[in-house]
Amino acid sequence: MFGFLDVPVSGAYHLIHALTGPLSTALAIVVFTLGVRLLLHPLARSAARGERARATLLPQLRTLQEKHGKDRDRLAAEMAKLQQESGTSLFTGCLPMLLQLPFFTIMYRLFTTPVIGGEPNSLLGATLLGTPLGAHGLSGSPLVFVIAAGLAVVAWFSVRLQAPQPDAPGGKLLRLLPYGTVLAILVLPQAAGLYLLTTTAWTAAERALLRRRS
Repeated sequence: MFGFLDVPVSGAYHLIHALTGPLSTALAIVVFTLGVRLLLHPLARSAARGERARATLLPQLRTLQEKHGKDRDRLAAEMAKLQQESGTSLFTGCLPMLLQLPFFTIMYRLFTTPVIGGEPNSLLGATLLGTPLGAHGLSGSPLVFVIAAGLAVVAWFSVRLQAPQPDAPGGKLLRLLPYGTVLAILVLPQAAGLYLLTTTAWTAAERALLRRRS
């Protein structure tokens, strides 16, 4: 099903192995994740500018909701028209997250595939706190609880960093989304959990830094 990922997965496999030489496998995953986020940083800066632009549209969005709230099709059309006229998009901020999906999928496959590039996947034997990094969910205890606690802390900070926009479309849902990572770790391999913890911590720190500079 994901055969098109075989080449990037093989490349990532050898990269993680190269990093594991001077580092542990867990730390190699962290370094890999930080490299991905560094590559995506220009997009995050663009998303931050878009977020500030969207904030100026909130009064007009509230007006549209009050006027066309019962007519979803008309509301959607008017919102699209407003975005087009202002030159911004309500979904620009999602782009960095969406572009991470291929890298996250690669990390998932690295620790769930028994054979990579025609040879046994030696990463499956890597451990942290005595727990295999390929262990899923609660079978990865005690590491799963450590990662889940870290994700909960990062989610709390992420929510506090979000500008309060209760009347914005999807505003309440967006404030709950960061906590979804805590639930995700209950079904993912611990290596993918490390990726999530690193990338969400980067996102929180990045958002705080960009907001301070604005």
